[in-house]
This record gives sequence, C-alpha cells and structure tokens, in this order.
Amino acid sequence: MLLWNGKLVEEEQVRVSYRDRGYYFGDGIYEVFRLYQGNLFEKEAHLDRLYNSLREIKIELKWNREQLSEMLDELAATLGQQDGMLYIQFTRGEAKRAHIFPEVCEAVMLGYCEPLARPADLIENGIEAITLEDIRWLRCHIKSLNLLANTLAKQEAVEAGAKEAILIRSDDTVTECTASNLLIVKDGVIYTHPNGNLILDGITKQVVKRLAGELDIPYVEQAFGKQQLVDADEVFLTNTTMEATPIIAIDGRPVGTGTPGAVTRRLQVAYVEMVEQVVQKGSSSVI
Repeated sequence: MLLWNGKLVEEEQVRVSYRDRGYYFGDGIYEVFRLYQGNLFEKEAHLDRLYNSLREIKIELKWNREQLSEMLDELAATLGQQDGMLYIQFTRGEAKRAHIFPEVCEAVMLGYCEPLARPADLIENGIEAITLEDIRWLRCHIKSLNLLANTLAKQEAVEAGAKEAILIRSDDTVTECTASNLLIVKDGVIYTHPNGNLILDGITKQVVKRLAGELDIPYVEQAFGKQQLVDADEVFLTNTTMEATPIIAIDGRPVGTGTPGAVTRRLQVAYVEMVEQVVQKGSSSVI
C-alpha cells in the first residue's frame, strides 16, 4: 500500500504527472522515518523537521499536522510488527513548466513503507569512508529532493571501495557525509559541526546528543577541519537507518586503532536500550 494524497491506495493506482514540479525541478521535500517492530521512532522530531523543510521552500499542505500524523500511523501499520522504514515526500504539485511558483498549485503527497533490518554487521564492525569536496548548495538544512551532489559523492565512495564519503568545504570545514551526520571523538570528547545551513539537523544525531548527556560524555558542537578529522581517536556517523555506525578508516588510513572506539560503543549500547524501551511501550513518541 502507498500513501497517495492522503489516502492508502494500491501501487497501481498511483500516477505521477509529467508536469509535477518535483519531476521538473526537484521542487519538494522528503522525510525518512525508522520503524522498530512497527513503532515509528522519534516521530515528532521527524515531523518537526518535515514541517521546517516545507516552510523553507514555501509549500503549504491542505492537511494539518494531526491529520498527517494519523496518516503516517496508518501507513506504518501496513508493515505490521516489522523493522522497516517509512518514506514520505511532498512536491509543490502539477503546473506548466516555469521557474516561478504557479499561482494555483496543490501539493502532491507520496509515502510508502518497506521492511528494513538493522545493518548489524556495519554497526558492529564499522565502515570505511573517503573524503571529498563538499560541492552542495548552501541550504543543506532543508531535506529537499535535490540530491544529485550527494548521489555523485556516494557513487564515488562506492567505486573507491568505501561505504560513505565525508564532505569538506573549500575552506577546510568538515561538514557531514552524503547521507548522514558526522561526529568525531578526541580525548573522550565528541565534536560535530553545529546546526546551520551547511548540514542537515539529523534526528539520530539529536538522539546521540541526548544519550551523551545521560552518559556524561562531553558533546561539543564546533566546526573542525580535515587535520582534526584524521587525528581523531574515533569517528562515527549517524542517520535514521544506520543509527551510530563507526568509521574505522578514512582514505585508506585507520581511524585510531582501526576498530570501533569505546565512546561509540557506549552510545550504541544506550541507543539499543532506548529502542527496546520504545518497542516495549509500543510508543511512537520521544522517550
């Protein structure tokens, strides 16, 4: 089942117009939610970010937040008690091709769920990454459909035998990865780029920040350069599907000891415990 303009329908009932501005211009936004045994994880935080992205690109919906939240619950229920992901996007709608916003246009909604197991092996053993220049636009805090730069960087990483690319601006500022936030650990302190227009405010990163506070792990939002990255004791990424995954090598060189570090491990344990609480309570709200 798909969520199509507010209704659950069969896949064959969905028809996307060639005049959809999402197709022409990437004129839309999206959000990805994690489901653990059928429970939407951090739903309200994801909705906050979704509505922020809508405001940023000036798309208005005919559904209010409560209605949308109920639709997401209905869509998630179609997956049953499985681990999975829920994807939803909104485009500005159908209109004659022109750069300027149409005077009359109705937003188009599309959402779906699919099973998705936790990538336990990657979370446990870590991944390799490469560094690339961050050539994206300057409004990365918007979760827009414009992902070509991210896609090209991700492909380059895969072709180099890595799982992710760490993006670095021309002024030597390390920002994030192609599809995840980036955090480093030095002398027991976590460092990550502060929220702003250069990165996406990751929901999993928000969770990690809370968990770090509960574990008394110092957490500093501060920009850093490539030298600090390669000198880090630990490096890990966070995103909705990868949770907190260690990066054990960058550009072919080991990070620290070349194995997942102690701080990352503590956060992973705390994260799993949090997920177990959500599953036990059958709650989609923030713990």
